[in-house]
Amino acid sequence: MYKRLTVILLLISLVGSNLSTYFVYAGFEVNQKQLAEKFCVNKNRPWMHCNGKCYLMKKLKQAEEKEKKQERESQRTAFQLAMPSSPVAYHFTPVLFERHYSLAKIESPISCHFSIFQPPKQTC
Repeated sequence: MYKRLTVILLLISLVGSNLSTYFVYAGFEVNQKQLAEKFCVNKNRPWMHCNGKCYLMKKLKQAEEKEKKQERESQRTAFQLAMPSSPVAYHFTPVLFERHYSLAKIESPISCHFSIFQPPKQTC
């Protein structure tokens, strides 16, 4: 029961963070008259037919800046996780392996058959 609730809440939070601009639009459409009366900058210029769109643009800009800030923060934390915060010193000590091979004693010479190694023939 708790696992399902946790999963649902996480999914809603993920979807909600990606759809924040749509929530701003929906809130504007629902409350457009009240927003135009209370927050419109162009109330004294009715010929502009703003109807609260100036407030909508302001809120959309704020939402976009918030998303960019969150993205920069997530990139910064990802970078900090990738890079160690304290300097780590690695000391490499060379390890040398010396192998001593005894010379092989060849009693008889190796016979090579040069019949295999023939130059290619040119055809003209």
